[in-house]
Amino acid sequence: MSFLALFGSVVVLLIVALFRTHLTGSRLSRLSWEELVAKLTPVETEGITTVALEYLHPSKGQLGMEPNVIWEKIGGSEGLARMRANADVLIALAAYAQCWNFHEGVVVAERMRHDGLALRRAARRITFGLVLGYGRVRGPFYVHEVASSYYLMRQRLLALYETSHVGRYPQLAATL
Repeated sequence: MSFLALFGSVVVLLIVALFRTHLTGSRLSRLSWEELVAKLTPVETEGITTVALEYLHPSKGQLGMEPNVIWEKIGGSEGLARMRANADVLIALAAYAQCWNFHEGVVVAERMRHDGLALRRAARRITFGLVLGYGRVRGPFYVHEVASSYYLMRQRLLALYETSHVGRYPQLAATL
């Protein structure tokens, strides 16, 4: 009986998460470009880039930054929450670019959706780890994943706007 209750709870949580994701996406798709850019919150771009590049481009002696340094570079829990919130807006901005460059916009938006899923999954693991007490052990690995996913999303979006709408690129680059 308890197995069925647990299974039912998991199914309900998944349905709620899917509904929330769909609702957020549809809400963002109705906003103008200016409103989307205004929704972006500032993040520690330099720190995120440093952490992401260390993860994406391994070198000899891969023991780089200490976990507490990595956590500080991304802005801690607040930086994590901001990256997670910005991820949905970045995807909406990529989808918005489809009106200028449909084919590339579709491909970039889909790649960014996959990056966004990786970001959300790793952020969830960090949150659960902090709540359950194993965040000190596994947390740095997931922070690397969050930072690299966000970094890739940002780079993909900037490259898309640089080729699709040069007029909006400077404002977007300054905001990101």
